[in-house]
Amino acid sequence: MSQPESATLFIAASEHDSNLYYATRFMAPDPFIYLEIKGERLMVMSDLEMDRARTQASVDRVLSYSEIEQRAKKQGMKNPTTVDIVHVVMKESKVRRLLVPANFPFIYATRLQELGYSLKPKRDPFYEQRVVKNAEEVRSIELTQRATEDAVASAHDLLRRATIQDGELWFDGEVLTSERVKQLINVKLMERNCVAQHTIVAGGEQACDPHNEGSGPLPAHRSIIFDVFPRSATSRYFADMSRTVIRGTASPELKRLYGAVKDAQEDAIGKIKDGADGMKIHQGICARFEKAGYKTGLVNGRMQGFFHGTGHGVGLDIHEAPRISRTGSLLQEGHVVTVEPGLYYPGLGAVRIEDMVLVTKDGCRNLTNFPKVFELG
Repeated sequence: MSQPESATLFIAASEHDSNLYYATRFMAPDPFIYLEIKGERLMVMSDLEMDRARTQASVDRVLSYSEIEQRAKKQGMKNPTTVDIVHVVMKESKVRRLLVPANFPFIYATRLQELGYSLKPKRDPFYEQRVVKNAEEVRSIELTQRATEDAVASAHDLLRRATIQDGELWFDGEVLTSERVKQLINVKLMERNCVAQHTIVAGGEQACDPHNEGSGPLPAHRSIIFDVFPRSATSRYFADMSRTVIRGTASPELKRLYGAVKDAQEDAIGKIKDGADGMKIHQGICARFEKAGYKTGLVNGRMQGFFHGTGHGVGLDIHEAPRISRTGSLLQEGHVVTVEPGLYYPGLGAVRIEDMVLVTKDGCRNLTNFPKVFELG
């Protein structure tokens, strides 16, 4: 016996919901209604957005919210809500089952259920085809990556020109700070029509916390982690790259730490191909670090070693399927994933190196062109 037909429903702002943007290719800061009913893709838009939606959205029909609102009032609804508008559109189709994203607003869900609809939430990836990137998507990611590389190159050049005074980096007569370097990176990205948030330039002890964005004076002779992951303002596709550098002289222990991460990363990249198991690749890096003497665990209440995933998918979200981690995913031709092992030891320092690669049938193509150089001089 066949299942009753269902429709897809989003009520969200596509500026914040990448699944909705993927479905419509329409950027809007305010929530709107999107429906897929019996093969037809519909948007219900306010008068403010009607003309732009009809010109820009990749859907079959754009309906007027105000016109449907008038119909609802004629049907006896005094002050039609957003859900009432959905109900008016859905009534004509006689479909009563709705597939909604897992983050669908509860207030809408309960009202729809009161009206007799059954809702089935779906976890990401809501659209499975989003996970496999087509040639145009790969080009968009690469363009964002080129902008990222240019911005980080400017920042590394600034570090090279800095002088060392009392264990700190100085430039133009003042202490060089994480904030100044992040500002340089973010402005360079804006010039390339990319927007960066939470850019990481973290040195010394700060680098031992993987998501510490960095603040204050940058240290000499200690590792500094750069992690830059902007989004293109035009295509909406992200890129993601990490590099670890040192301005000054690296200790033998830090050099060894850097070499261990770099070798592990390149070994993992060599294992990526269609059908490879992300969990096994991650386990391989963990085992490699353990064998080299780099233990992972809690020391004095703080995690040290390698305690995050090896990689994640990149696209319209900075973190999306698949995963190269302890939970893992089977990799597939067309996936774009990061490979970013790291080691973090308070007192010594930290190293993280990250490239983005495109999974191919027999291996992968590295989308990152930026060199891996530890000592900047």
